[in-house]
Formats: sequence, structure tokens, C-alpha cells
Amino acid sequence: MTSKPTFRDEIANLLYASQGSPTNACIQCGTCSGTCPVANYMDQTPRRLIGMINANLKEDVLDCNTYWFCASCYHCTVRCPADIDIAGVMYAIKRYSIWNKTYREDLVGPRFSEAFMKTVIRSGRSYEPLLAPTYMFHFGPKEFFNEAVNASKMMLKGRIPVLPPRIKRLDNFKNMVKKIIPLGENS
Repeated sequence: MTSKPTFRDEIANLLYASQGSPTNACIQCGTCSGTCPVANYMDQTPRRLIGMINANLKEDVLDCNTYWFCASCYHCTVRCPADIDIAGVMYAIKRYSIWNKTYREDLVGPRFSEAFMKTVIRSGRSYEPLLAPTYMFHFGPKEFFNEAVNASKMMLKGRIPVLPPRIKRLDNFKNMVKKIIPLGENS
């Protein structure tokens, strides 16, 4: 009789490809939290989040904003004495949250991540003019206007392409991605 994997096991399985130490190797030293440049904006520190994963507090982990605020700077991963890929943990929880639709509706991160992936799947590259509207409306009218003006200036100077660039053999790329990421019907 096989048993259902724990939340910690599910996250460990998502981290398997990164080849870092599993989260249960964490010694709770706090190096990750001490070096994180955005820890002040997180409702749980990276150290505490790892502890919550190890305690299988799935709902508490998925309820917090920590992994959505991760700046992906990799300071935590580089400095971890237990060799845990903490940035990889943050990405694993993001993927888990998006795939299982367990994120809070008031967060911009899930919409941005999903829009980013859809943009990349369509052309093989990121394209800011399609991506930006997914999160810019949450800033307010003044910030939205400033972003639109800056984007227009960058487009006129050739810093943002008018049409999205495409990669060669896009179908091959899409088939490869479909093997590792569950894509919706509209991709």
C-alpha cells in the first residue's frame, strides 16, 4: 500500500532537478533570512518558510506571500551552509501554488507568473508590451501612466521591439515545455 506524499515530499520532488540539498537538511541558522534583501516585505522569513515546509504546514505555507516576494537574487542559496537551493524552493512553491490554484487572489505575482509563461510559450521569448498590462493596472492611474510613457519612449528608441521576437523551431520549444509544465488549452 502506497501512502500519499507529504507536502515536504511534494516540494522536494519539485526541487529534484536543482540538485540542492532537501529542505530537511536546514539547520535553521537564519543566514537566508539575514541576507534576503526583501525579507522585510515578507510575512514569513525564508528560514521560517523552510521550517513550515518541514513541519508539513501546507496551508500556512501557501497562505503566505514570502515566495511571491522573492527577488530571485540567490543570496540565500549561495550563502546557505546546508547547500539548500532556497531560491529553487521559492520557485517550487510558486509552481505548486499556480498548478493547484492555491494562491491568494489579491497577489500580483501569480497573474504575472502565468502571463509571463504564456508570453514565453507564444513566441519563445518574453515580450514586455504584452506582459506589462497584466500587473500595471494594480499600481494606480499615476503609476500606470508613468509606465506607459516610459514604455513608449523605450519603444521609439528601439529598446522594446514593436512586434514580439520569435525563436526558430517554436513548435519544438512548445513540445519540450509541455513535457515539464502543465499548459492550459489556450497555450
